Amino acid sequence: MQPRITVVGLGSGDEDQLTLGVWKKLKQAKRLYLRTDQHPMVSLLRDNGIAYESFDSIYTSNDTFEQVYETIAGQLLHLSKEEQGEVVYAVPGHPMVAEMTVQLLRVRCPQEQVELTVMGGESFLDQAFVRLGFDPIDGFQLLNGNDLSIYSLNPQLHTVIGQVYDTHTASDVKLTLMELYPDDWEVVVGHALGVQGEERIHRIPLFELDHLKDYGNLSLVWVPRSGEERLRSRTFARLHEIVEILRSPEGCPWDREQTHQSLRKNLIEEAYEVLETFDEEDPDHMAEELGDLLLQIMLHSQIEAEEGGFTVWDVIGGLNEKLIRRHPHVFGEMKADDADEALSNWQQIKQEEKRKRGIDPNELPLLSGVPRELPGLMKAYKLQKKAAAVGFDWSELGEVLNVVESELSELKEAVASLSKQEQQEELGDLLFSIVNLARFLKVEPEEAMSQANRKFFERFGYIERQLRLKGKSFDQTDLQEMESLWQEAKKVL
Repeated sequence: MQPRITVVGLGSGDEDQLTLGVWKKLKQAKRLYLRTDQHPMVSLLRDNGIAYESFDSIYTSNDTFEQVYETIAGQLLHLSKEEQGEVVYAVPGHPMVAEMTVQLLRVRCPQEQVELTVMGGESFLDQAFVRLGFDPIDGFQLLNGNDLSIYSLNPQLHTVIGQVYDTHTASDVKLTLMELYPDDWEVVVGHALGVQGEERIHRIPLFELDHLKDYGNLSLVWVPRSGEERLRSRTFARLHEIVEILRSPEGCPWDREQTHQSLRKNLIEEAYEVLETFDEEDPDHMAEELGDLLLQIMLHSQIEAEEGGFTVWDVIGGLNEKLIRRHPHVFGEMKADDADEALSNWQQIKQEEKRKRGIDPNELPLLSGVPRELPGLMKAYKLQKKAAAVGFDWSELGEVLNVVESELSELKEAVASLSKQEQQEELGDLLFSIVNLARFLKVEPEEAMSQANRKFFERFGYIERQLRLKGKSFDQTDLQEMESLWQEAKKVL
């Protein structure tokens, strides 16, 4: 006889809700095994003289739930083969709702030639719909309290969180929910829903979720769905929706008129405004400017979506795939013990990606790959690094300083010649040599220039403030006084 396992659901805990078919199977079972005897229906089995064995001891002999479930599934398979007949396995609720052992059996039974039958039973969800009074057709999701993630939360759906066995799990659930919901948001905790004499329902603010002490195997948390803007505004979906509306015929005339070309300067300006916030101790301002930069990405993606090119979901999908592909030392089998090794892996993968696109990296100009629109100092720095990588470089700092002095002398000669074209060329050569000097000093020239600009801004602002204190304007002063104030500013700023 082929070994067979029949899985039945003990329901949510009320004996009146137990299905007739399951009850018959329980009474007829020659060998009945329970995942746990910590369930209200077990008293009914005892009262009716139905013998059973439970796997509760396995919980204490294993370190993780995964090990527990694997062990139970393995023992059931062994028992079914040993019996050469039917083994009945009873689980709380419905066998196909939050029952990992059943999922394991669904995979392993066909592999081991064991017949598997799954019979229904009332799930705790049935009682949640009844006792809490919401209709899942409005939008509903069931999440695991042991593995809850902010990425799964959607405030527009009724959210039921199961597997909240104890205060520790409730605390983890609370902290995750607080990433999206306000601390005082009302949530509902249900214990033993539908079980007469044991049911308890608490409506509490979110921050009190782990203050309750009566969590157990039949506990759940319900977060009612909400269309409140303060919740929706914290989701990417709402941002996408807003940009779509702005670009729609009923949206903003200015946004509708924009193209990739008209938004070029906006993208650059927003990026630089983000950079400015890095030097401030103002996280709120940084968050605001990052939002402005994100808007530019959303607008360009929306323009392409309207033209049939790609959508922002394509952008996100492509980026996710690239990040995983280029970090095999994180998401794959490759190893990287330090940043240099990780960067080397990254470069190798980039070369392989080009080959798959039919591009031979060896045939590309060495200096290709440096963005055309980079600021001058930054672009010069990257070009020089690429050339230096193949040995086209000065051997020591003194040689670079000599080149800077030489380029300065040539600029002086150009100034004397009064040729604007020659002056511009020699000035460019001098700046290029300065970038080389920065590279040898291991200083980012763009950052050095930004620091110099900030210093000039602050010192010139000092001059302006001091003049104002004297009741003067720039029209009422001269270079000598401003120079004197400048020297003061150098001492204090």
